[in-house]
Amino acid sequence: MAFSKLNRRAKIKRRIRKKISGTSMVPRLSVFRSNKQIYAQVIDDTTGKTLVSASSYNNKAAEKKNKSEQAAVVGKEVAEKAVKAGIESVVFDRNGYLYHGRVKSLADSAREGGLKF
Repeated sequence: MAFSKLNRRAKIKRRIRKKISGTSMVPRLSVFRSNKQIYAQVIDDTTGKTLVSASSYNNKAAEKKNKSEQAAVVGKEVAEKAVKAGIESVVFDRNGYLYHGRVKSLADSAREGGLKF
């Protein structure tokens, strides 16, 4: 029997999270993509705390843009906040999504903003 889209993503997500984890020195950059918005968090998994976050929800710079451009704005914003907080390198967690489109746009703009991964 074939997996549903959500079951497939959950299986991929478990496989990814087995291998990567964020520490206080190298936190995890997690991406969540809904149908309308995109969210990014920099997480320290040892303490379970979110260090930095950004989203396209209520973001004036992301208004009136298509979804890929919104993702680029969010990536740049999360990178600026992370660099300001003293975070230079992260581990990228695509959260079970394929690495193209909005996820790739967010990752590329985060790299341009100064994050290393």
